[in-house]
Amino acid sequence: MSYQIEFRHIHYFLAVAEDLHFRKAAERLFISQPGLSRQIKQMEEGLGVVLFERHNRKVILTRAGEYLKKELTINLKNVEHTLNHAKLLNDGKSGDLKFGYVGSAMQEIIPNLLMEFKNEYPDIVFSLKEMDNHKQIEGLLSYDLDLGFVRLDRVPRGLTLKPVLKESFCLVLPKNHQINEDNFKNLLQFKEESFILFDPKYSSSYYEKVMQLFDDSGFSPIVSHNTIHAGSIYKLVENNFGISIVPKSLSIDNNPKIKFIELKNTKQKTTLSVVWNSNNRNPILEEIIKRFKLFE
Repeated sequence: MSYQIEFRHIHYFLAVAEDLHFRKAAERLFISQPGLSRQIKQMEEGLGVVLFERHNRKVILTRAGEYLKKELTINLKNVEHTLNHAKLLNDGKSGDLKFGYVGSAMQEIIPNLLMEFKNEYPDIVFSLKEMDNHKQIEGLLSYDLDLGFVRLDRVPRGLTLKPVLKESFCLVLPKNHQINEDNFKNLLQFKEESFILFDPKYSSSYYEKVMQLFDDSGFSPIVSHNTIHAGSIYKLVENNFGISIVPKSLSIDNNPKIKFIELKNTKQKTTLSVVWNSNNRNPILEEIIKRFKLFE
């Protein structure tokens, strides 16, 4: 078996594997379709395997092709990160770390972590992006993210999940709402109210815990709006479109038009966890993982 495979062969193979169409892949690669077909044929002959089943109107990856697509995508990401790390070292930086996070993690957890880490490693480049839980998991599996902060009870194999904050829920009410901390008894007082909740697509496990709050209170809520941003929830509440329930870490005191009531006596709690890919070889990630004992 010959392994005279060059980087261009891998690049061409992945293009066809993604498009499953030689003409479209060739156009994207700015080469001729016959030229692309020859390159793929060379790769197949060099490896001694068939990567694609070619039909008149469609192209299908073989089992070998599916495996190669998955593994090469992952390994090329590692090569890309290695080259980027070398560039950062050349520019006087120690490395970089890409964060994904749900909004509540930015209240205290991430700022505290960054301040601690920046003091010891001032030459690290941090990239942060607010994302829903599902997109963070995708980013971690594809090595587009190094670290995520999620509200999930379980993650796919290969990822490590570590709880960093367990907290109560809070009611969010317009400032002039008749219920306040003094006369609040239980959620049943809001049976006829409209609720604005985080979209279940944002985190199905989180949404389920919120629904359990209502189940324990003996009623099904009237859900008028779903959104993925706390800011949208607060804006809707302050304009009397409904009330809401959010994690305690999202309670704020700088909005004079809304108020919060902590649900201290409910058994349901929500957990913020940090998650990372156990196979991620970013050396900066190894250092920051050691810091998680600060949250215990």
